[in-house]
Amino acid sequence: MTPRQTRQSGRQAAPGVSLNRALSKLGLCSRTQAEVLIAEGRVRVGGKVVRNAALRVDLDRDRIVVDDRPVVAERKVYLMLNKPRGLVTTRDDPQQRDTVYACLEGLDLPFVSPIGRLDKASEGLLLMTNDTRFANRLMDPASHLPKTYHVQIGTVPDAAMLDKFRAGVTVDGETLSASSIELLRSGGRTAWLEIVLDEGRNRHIRRLLAAHGVEVLRLIRIAIGRLPLGDLAKGAARHLTPEELALLTG
Repeated sequence: MTPRQTRQSGRQAAPGVSLNRALSKLGLCSRTQAEVLIAEGRVRVGGKVVRNAALRVDLDRDRIVVDDRPVVAERKVYLMLNKPRGLVTTRDDPQQRDTVYACLEGLDLPFVSPIGRLDKASEGLLLMTNDTRFANRLMDPASHLPKTYHVQIGTVPDAAMLDKFRAGVTVDGETLSASSIELLRSGGRTAWLEIVLDEGRNRHIRRLLAAHGVEVLRLIRIAIGRLPLGDLAKGAARHLTPEELALLTG
């Protein structure tokens, strides 16, 4: 082994996961909230108080206790939510804005995290779970899981403009394109498009259309893979059925 290889292997992380991530994976809280619990000395590993959030732990072997209560893995939960406009897709927002977790208030749930994001002004289908392996599988770019959006724009595009949208653009070094873009309907000064993405970059659709001087008025995600939003009420959440889970993973 060369000195360089030795140094590289020396930088590899120890087995297991960090303590703050472990508490999140176990469904107790977010990583940010876990860091607070750890800093306050409320977390014990193997009977000892730990104040290092980066400590590596083995979820199968280490006994983790918070506030004198053992932390055990929660049941796996898979939710679909019809996200309203005006909510941010995060648990801990430094700007104290309303979050999608407001839609889960009153439900008997372990801590769940969003699978991917919808920006504050966007709405529609959002998945949430405490199953990190499932979430990582859906978010893996190699999965090419298509996401379908209905997008209202502030212009009525002709065929030439639609072809420009379909050709894609490069913005700040990022290539932004769509699997398909179709005109659904138009009227007056606005139109609705159906846009399908098999990858999702930050504000992908908004940046793609803005590059052509087109304003997005509404953006609604109506499907993820073969799973449709359906008639779920805005702001409502429900558990996915086994059949719906199969639509995402089959």
